[in-house]
Amino acid sequence: MWFKSRKVVNLALQGGGAHGAFTWGVLDRLLEDERLIIEGISGTSSGAMNAVALAYGMTVDGREGARHSLASLWNRVGISIPGYSPSAGIMGVERSFALEGALAMTRIFSPYQLNPMNLDPLREIVISLFDFEQLREQSKINLFIAATQVSSGKLRLFETREMTPEALLASACLPTLHHAVMIDGEAYWDGGYAGNPVLFPLFYDCRARDIAIILLHPRDRPQLPTSVSSIQQRTAELSFGTTFLREMRSIVHAKQQVSGNFLLVSKLERRLRRLNLHMIEPDQALTKLDGASKLDNDSAFLHWLKDRGRAAAQIWLEQNFDMLGRRSSIDLEAMFG
Repeated sequence: MWFKSRKVVNLALQGGGAHGAFTWGVLDRLLEDERLIIEGISGTSSGAMNAVALAYGMTVDGREGARHSLASLWNRVGISIPGYSPSAGIMGVERSFALEGALAMTRIFSPYQLNPMNLDPLREIVISLFDFEQLREQSKINLFIAATQVSSGKLRLFETREMTPEALLASACLPTLHHAVMIDGEAYWDGGYAGNPVLFPLFYDCRARDIAIILLHPRDRPQLPTSVSSIQQRTAELSFGTTFLREMRSIVHAKQQVSGNFLLVSKLERRLRRLNLHMIEPDQALTKLDGASKLDNDSAFLHWLKDRGRAAAQIWLEQNFDMLGRRSSIDLEAMFG
């Protein structure tokens, strides 16, 4: 009887730099709930990092292994660039000169000038934490990791059987900070330019009828940005969110077309009608953070984000778990129609 209460879901993890620690918290809480089974994960940038950490950890020691793998990833990330002070910076104390200086330099010099040796601490972390051969051979979770082909702008999805350190790093390669990642002679940048996150592989290549989307960017910012930093932040959010909004609108319109048709012939049409979408979003505290905080790897800040993510996941489970397998827990037409 207990097994009948278990729900199978797919996850779509948005990227957002250090704010991906919020997703860490969400996943940490979801992994505690043994009623949930994860079939597939689509991830972009920091969402891709979380996806691989979870999937690899599951091959090591199930749910606890996944939680440990996620914690190891973010604890290792937590020292590279000083940002906010642990005691008060989260509430908006001035950013450190180190972070301001680093941001200013990226507006003047390219990473090929600032870092000609292409040194990348994230590469060291990824290689040391994840056994990619074990991931490819043993993972039962379907992975879809997004990167953007520089030459064409096309989306490139790396699946579980293709997962390598280069594929993962390509998904998180911001061109203002890192050299392009070369894979089979092609250069790749951050997957956010082509899909953040990508939903269609979870629909076409997985069987679960529920997709839970974990967002890091606010869907709405009512206040008009007027300062240089706020304008830059909003334009970056729009750039990384356009493809996601377009895909969501396409899903809404497609579901409208099949919703009243009870003589559906194709498997695709029947599956589309049964598709349920859910969303876990950052709370107001995160939406008040400026764009530069996505580069803030201070350990205290990351753990603060994790705690916010766990709290958001707890609320979502309490309010929406019973809807899984039955209907969407968001008003798709109102949000994206």
